[in-house]
Amino acid sequence: MSNVAQGRCLCQAVRLSTTKMNHQIGACHCRMCRKWGGSALLVIDCESEVNFEGTEDISIYQSSDWAERGFCRNCGTHLFYRLKQNQQYFIPVGLFDDAEDLYFEHQIFIDEKPDYYSFANETHNMTGAEFFAQVASEGQ
Repeated sequence: MSNVAQGRCLCQAVRLSTTKMNHQIGACHCRMCRKWGGSALLVIDCESEVNFEGTEDISIYQSSDWAERGFCRNCGTHLFYRLKQNQQYFIPVGLFDDAEDLYFEHQIFIDEKPDYYSFANETHNMTGAEFFAQVASEGQ
C-alpha cells in the first residue's frame, strides 16, 4: 500500500486521494466495462478509503444491483467503479498522478474478452462466474 496517492479527472474539476492504493492493476473484460470505456477497464483497488474534492461535479450511474459507476459531469472522465455492498472503489489507473511500482496482476471476465485484443503480461485470470464466487465468499 502507498502513503497518499492522488489523481484527477481530465478537466481537474474532480480530484481524489487515497491511502489504500493497491499496487496490483486489474483488468475487467465484461461487456459493460467495455461498453463504458471502449475496451478493458484497468483499475486499482482502493478499498473504501477514497476522498473526493469537487463532488458536485460527480455523476453516478447505477449500472447494476451491486455496483455503480462515477464520472465527471464536465469532461466525462471515468472516476470509479464502486461496489454498493461495502463501498469498495476501483479507480481507473490512468487517473493517478505519478503512480509507481504498479504491476498488472489479474484479469476478470476473461470469458467475455473479445478475440481482437490480448495483453502480453502473465496474469491471474478469472471467468465471470469465478469472480462472482470469489466476491460472494469474501462477503461472508
